[in-house]
Amino acid sequence: MSFEMWAEKYRPKTLDEMVNQKEIVERLKSFVKAKNVPHCIFAGPPGTGKTTAALCLARDLYGENYREYIMELNASDERGIDVVRETVKTFARVRSIGEVPFKIMILDEADNMTADAQQALRRTMERYTETCRFILCANYSGKIIEPIQSRCAPFRFTYLPREEHDKYLRHIAENEGVKLLDEGLDAIYEVCGGDLRRAINTLQAAASLGKPIDAKVVYSIAGRANPADVQKMIETAMKGNFIEARKQLREMIQKYGVAGNDIIRQIHTEIFRADIPEPWKIRMADIVGEIDYRLVEGADEEVQLSALLARLVEAAYEMRGVVKKV
Repeated sequence: MSFEMWAEKYRPKTLDEMVNQKEIVERLKSFVKAKNVPHCIFAGPPGTGKTTAALCLARDLYGENYREYIMELNASDERGIDVVRETVKTFARVRSIGEVPFKIMILDEADNMTADAQQALRRTMERYTETCRFILCANYSGKIIEPIQSRCAPFRFTYLPREEHDKYLRHIAENEGVKLLDEGLDAIYEVCGGDLRRAINTLQAAASLGKPIDAKVVYSIAGRANPADVQKMIETAMKGNFIEARKQLREMIQKYGVAGNDIIRQIHTEIFRADIPEPWKIRMADIVGEIDYRLVEGADEEVQLSALLARLVEAAYEMRGVVKKV
């Protein structure tokens, strides 16, 4: 098995190879055909192909030597006003030599740029439009100032549908000679939620163990508890057995090495899957939210998780009391 990162190895090279995002691909192809690209904002969740789309656009536009005509900056590392005034401005002001009269600057994580840097970038985009076009990739486009947004064509990326997600992972598994079981595929989707980059990296990490990839392997690699174990713990608490539920919680933390915040999120998810009346799901979601806030504020994990189970047991007692009255 290759030690090359699979996310990079299987990254699409052209717009035709892009998975899903069909409307976006069609719009980008029209830019390539016209050999004219406006300033763009690629917005959407991580792992949905924003940076890949920008690189595919550049390759289709400039050919195999596209790297000579683009510059990539990760704005989460280089996001100050000095970078815009020096690095970005220097690149943008130099005219491209070739059939396409402009270069492309790709700013990844652009929503992490400081307000001052964005103001400086706005002026640079305005001044050097003839020689450079900007593609801003952002998870949250609302964090980009309005003057920049008004100068850019927006593109909204979405998570891959389950079918496309599974098809792509199976393709990788077949090419790499990895045995990927259906339950392992379900677990990867459960853990990654449609983030294809994270899904590919999880698949590679699981494959490195040299075992058939099942749910147990995926959850251990991802540092997540098995949903069945979480559900069992909730059911134990709902039966009023606090000590046993707390024992199961400690076993999960030791077995999977799960952080408190991750356990909280999984409990929140499993509550809505539980077979209990909706008003009690709402009540329990409120309890989980309160404990999560305490953890964020710096409270002790074990104390707060025990308090969460105690609150669930209390809610169960109240629920049984209401049922008896009815």
